[in-house]
Amino acid sequence: MTTTSEVLPARDQDSTLDRGEAERYAEWFSVLADPTRVRLLHAVATAPSGALRVGDLAATLGISQSTCSHHVDLLKRVGFVVVDKVGTSSLVSANAACCTGLPHAADVVMGALSSRPCCPSDLPADVSVRPVDEADLPRVREIYAEGLATRTATFETVVPSAAELRDRWLPDLAWVAELDGAVVGWTAVMPTSTRDCYAGVGETAVYVAEAARGRGVGKALLHTQVNAADAAGLWTLQASVFPENRASLALHHAAGYRTLAVRTRIARLDGEWRDTVLLERRSEVC
Repeated sequence: MTTTSEVLPARDQDSTLDRGEAERYAEWFSVLADPTRVRLLHAVATAPSGALRVGDLAATLGISQSTCSHHVDLLKRVGFVVVDKVGTSSLVSANAACCTGLPHAADVVMGALSSRPCCPSDLPADVSVRPVDEADLPRVREIYAEGLATRTATFETVVPSAAELRDRWLPDLAWVAELDGAVVGWTAVMPTSTRDCYAGVGETAVYVAEAARGRGVGKALLHTQVNAADAAGLWTLQASVFPENRASLALHHAAGYRTLAVRTRIARLDGEWRDTVLLERRSEVC
């Protein structure tokens, strides 16, 4: 985890965790073996401003500033935090891209990746999912616009037209979710390449209306998405998620997606370089 672009390899059930990989993971876990460092990382990761000065961190944790600086240096060494100089102060922020690798590392060590979940469970009884139709497209665009406005969902800055959205999707692989008779979310699968050899590889998107978040809409959409993709003969689904979008990462992991890599400074949004987490789901059917 010395660089945020490090690839976190997936493992098969019969593979052995090699020594180098084990040593790398051990270093991560060792740094987090101290409760003060765990509290420190939690404090900066949940700070409303996204960062805290070392002096403020020390006061929050009830430790001296020198002790706080020592713990910050250890967390910085393995990439869990980033330290920026602002005048004479050090501003500490969580390295979201790097920390994203922690759940994957735990899954590798515990062998959980050999038995990934098929799809989300505990589906909400009041959410229904059906194929998208032409009349849904204005509402689909509205929901997409809400996601775009968060700046944690997509690199796009202009909402595509209804025709542009429809033309992106693979036939019969786009759906909307309804709650109380209203469309509150959508998901779709797009081709990753025009080459025939990649015909079974799709890139996915999922968006939920702001007012309906926390109601299980995403679970219902992903359940339909992954099962329908399997039935359609797709062998790989891919998704790119901003590391700050923890809800989306958790949703995809529950649907059997696994973290492949964190792509550092992959593109600019509003003039700023952003990272993305590359996720993949391999079908058990194909």
